[in-house]
Amino acid sequence: MQAILALEDGRIFRGLGYGHPSECLGEVVFNTSLTGYQEIATDPSYAGQIVVLTNPQIGNYGTNQADNESAKPYIEGLIVREFSPISSNWRSEQVTDEYMERYSVPVLAEIDTRALVRHLRTFGVMRGIISTSETDTDVLVQKARSIRKMDGTDLARVVSTKSVYTFDAADSRNQAGDPYLADGFVKNEEARGRLLHVVAYDFGIKLNILRMLTREGCRVTVVPAETSADDVLGLKPDGIFLSNGPGDPEPVDYAVRAIRQFLGRVPVFGICLGHQLTGLALGGKTYKLKFGHHGGNHPVRNNVTGKVEITAHNHNFAVDPDSINANEVELTHVDLNDQTLEGLRHKTLPLFSVQYHPEAAPGPHDSHYLFRDFRRMMEEWKS
Repeated sequence: MQAILALEDGRIFRGLGYGHPSECLGEVVFNTSLTGYQEIATDPSYAGQIVVLTNPQIGNYGTNQADNESAKPYIEGLIVREFSPISSNWRSEQVTDEYMERYSVPVLAEIDTRALVRHLRTFGVMRGIISTSETDTDVLVQKARSIRKMDGTDLARVVSTKSVYTFDAADSRNQAGDPYLADGFVKNEEARGRLLHVVAYDFGIKLNILRMLTREGCRVTVVPAETSADDVLGLKPDGIFLSNGPGDPEPVDYAVRAIRQFLGRVPVFGICLGHQLTGLALGGKTYKLKFGHHGGNHPVRNNVTGKVEITAHNHNFAVDPDSINANEVELTHVDLNDQTLEGLRHKTLPLFSVQYHPEAAPGPHDSHYLFRDFRRMMEEWKS
């Protein structure tokens, strides 16, 4: 099956189509992770985006239910160099081609992904379309240009849960077992009777974030993105978690207003979009990166300890460090690749956030301490 990628600037790539035979439109970004294509596909933060993977062979270890970060893939489409027709892994339950077809995700393969990534790095992320039916490239380019830009788009309310639900500590064990309960984490058995209640805003939350919170002895109530501060405080939380999510943080003004009402009243921890929203709530500004951060190999320096963490990223927007009031807020983490602000902590109030994903494991456990810090902050606030 032939397939075409057309970018809004007129650049065309031709290859073979896999997965679901259809058209998909979105912002084209690239991810430099070597593994984890299923986690990437099911990360709600990728809503509205077509993802290019730089690792040359994708699909070779198949897919399985345990590796999902949400109930379904959220990527609009997938672009790879070589798409494996078979899977070779003891954990595989379904070959990747069938998995993508099952969830209606088009896949474009057999193109020069190096040339595509260099193009995006040079000119920045841009809108694009993958099609297995239309062959007129002029028509495809016009369709790409008609796509709504990510700037100014609120996608958090689109991917968020529509109702409140709880994530119990018993749900933290996946089908492959839980290797992280042994050292450095609160065992579920020990946590019974002293669970801390965390209310987590779902702006596009990943399943492993919920697992990490429960491993720290938390009972998690997940609420929709537009839940008011009064409704959340009415749940009597010991702490509030602000999740990752897609799109531009500035249109998510309802969340910014809620965060401002939480300041000084309950401990707050934010990740990714939650970090950007925290920055806005503290009076800062956000901006769009040229081609974003997407991958599992970003070195981030902890300015407090001086240690460098190898971290996973997935964001197109960032907080402007010059817009943050240095008298009130400490800038705790910085990306060593481009000096992007990666973390902040309020100097007097129980609030901190990071731009990267500490629930991921590229380090492999470099950043897991942040969940322990959140638990300690909640315990100290209660006492």
